[in-house]
Amino acid sequence: MNVQASRPRRLESYVCGSWIAGAKEGVPLLDASTGAPVAFIDSSGIDFASTLAYGREKAGPALRRMSFHERAAMLKALGLALMERKEEFYALSAATGATRADSWVDIDGGIGTLLSYASKGRRELPNTRVLVDGDVETLARDGTFAARHILSPLQGVAVHINAFNFPCWGMLEKLAPTLLAGMPAIVKPASQTAYLTELVVRRMVETGILPEGAVQLISGSVGDLLDHVDGQDVVTFTGSASTGRKLKSHPAVIGNSVRFTMEADSLNASVLGLDAGPGTEEFDLFVKEVAREMTSKAGQKCTAIRRVIAPRVHCDALVAALGERLGKTVLGNPADETVRMGPLASLDQRTEVRERIRDLLADAEIVAGDPDTPRIVSGDAEAGAFLNPVLLYCDRPWEAKAVHDVEAFGPVSTVMPYDTAGEAVDLTRRGKGSLVASVFTNDPAFAEEVVLGMAPFHGRVLIGNRASAKTSTGHGSPLPGLVHGGPGRAGGGEELGGMRGVKHYMQRTAVQGSPTMLSAVTGRWVADSEARSGGEHPFRKSLAELRIGDQLVTASRTVTLEDIEHFANFTGDTFYAHMDEEAAKANPFFDGRVAHGYLIVSFAAGLFVDPAPGPVLANYGVDNLRFLTPVNPGDTLKVQLTCKEINPRADAEHGEVRWDCRVTNQNGVAVAQYDVLTMVAKTRS
Repeated sequence: MNVQASRPRRLESYVCGSWIAGAKEGVPLLDASTGAPVAFIDSSGIDFASTLAYGREKAGPALRRMSFHERAAMLKALGLALMERKEEFYALSAATGATRADSWVDIDGGIGTLLSYASKGRRELPNTRVLVDGDVETLARDGTFAARHILSPLQGVAVHINAFNFPCWGMLEKLAPTLLAGMPAIVKPASQTAYLTELVVRRMVETGILPEGAVQLISGSVGDLLDHVDGQDVVTFTGSASTGRKLKSHPAVIGNSVRFTMEADSLNASVLGLDAGPGTEEFDLFVKEVAREMTSKAGQKCTAIRRVIAPRVHCDALVAALGERLGKTVLGNPADETVRMGPLASLDQRTEVRERIRDLLADAEIVAGDPDTPRIVSGDAEAGAFLNPVLLYCDRPWEAKAVHDVEAFGPVSTVMPYDTAGEAVDLTRRGKGSLVASVFTNDPAFAEEVVLGMAPFHGRVLIGNRASAKTSTGHGSPLPGLVHGGPGRAGGGEELGGMRGVKHYMQRTAVQGSPTMLSAVTGRWVADSEARSGGEHPFRKSLAELRIGDQLVTASRTVTLEDIEHFANFTGDTFYAHMDEEAAKANPFFDGRVAHGYLIVSFAAGLFVDPAPGPVLANYGVDNLRFLTPVNPGDTLKVQLTCKEINPRADAEHGEVRWDCRVTNQNGVAVAQYDVLTMVAKTRS
């Protein structure tokens, strides 16, 4: 199916369970290369208050009934379904000005983010509907009163207002953590490329995988939508700082303390190290990276390199190398397989970038590229939004203002010199906060000074050198597991970052009460809460039979000097504290020879393990192991083993069980404390 060649149509919004067109024909959206109409967009006539209410009342409860693992499985199924349909998205993406490589970042990158969150959610989150956050806070000496923080899904709707440059990734990277948290969303794409977002949402809805109303789409203006948001809603925005500030200051957003996340302008910088002169691998990598960031998506990336900071002595060579590389960039219609850079997203965008180049000329001069006469091999030079890559040079960046204040959102970068590492750091900071910075060096000391100097002003810092050249994802690639966002002019927001992003859509609450009540609320056993001991050994119980608080108190075992010496000789651990009485007594922590910590753990396992085959399938780890009190020959050990957390797997016949293991001596004093992790069958065989 060649979507790009089909007749222009009116885009529709998906709200309140139905696809509806606006009341008017709408504004035409044009092919970035040819100027031909692709679609018309309008959202007039939508009841935005009802749209929000539908998400809150219909989709919210359905998502919250699901566990994290069920929502992760939902994301995986959705990602796989979209992957099967991606060629349809690629065909339409060309109209946005994106080459195949550009579209891969947007389409495969967006779908890959869904799949990444599906995987991380399954591996890193429990199969529950509430998260515990941090350790138990003891509030009473006798253990009768304590507190624990929990995270639960907000009960509103996340409103995602996105930018034009990534119509797929920009939506999916926000939806992944939102849906995993258990919150429905309303997506508002930027109009210019909304036809691609609309197609992806249409295919998402057709799968039937998502609960009804989990994702709604507004094709066109958001109208009075923000008038109706409240304190349980979230608003995210990606775009210009001026628009972001306007939305952030909306009376309903301020009045209801609505969570607001903004990603705005960003004058990202890349620093060439003092050691990375011409002829070094780092110099060549730097030239390649700057050129790639200038031409990928025609420079229309919030993470693109806008300021190129290099040692003054190497600037002439750098400008020459970049000019030569950029001059070889094949510019034209991305449908042409020979093209390496497509047009900007629209003629208005090209006009905007040309105006910003003129602003930059107050401080800099053009050293490569003509912004007014595009050199194209295909497409329409007048109707298409083509712009050559433009490289500028600012010789006195300390006295300049525009190069540190003006972002030309296109294939435009400015080279500026420095003489010391401190000067390089200062120049990066003059961007007043950015999404990302990078430094290309093979000198660890230079990297340390520059990275630590830049870090407070950036959301992400990449170090590039020969060691990571083949595996590095590059300066401009946000990754699902890493924070995406930045301070200051970058908006002060934060997205992605693995499970950090999920928690943005949840409320952290401190819950206080008795240990037994905390165990009931959180689904995780708390020390000093009620436990059930006696009867059948907990290891004989399947997941269906096991309960939080099931406990085993073992018989005791006395540790002998022979045990300690045998363990030392058997394992080879002959540390003096185990083998030399006089030396051990000289140690302020010991009063003579002591048992190995791992001997204590081994003896504990011998006390609590039930040896027969049964529901417990494997021990797969130990967490939070601490040795609290030295064990001397003649001490007698006992174990209290309590079922702490049950985490059934949604896609298997077993699950994980976390056991609280407390080892005490003959005086009841704890000598070791840790969690034992086991795989347990869901039912008895």
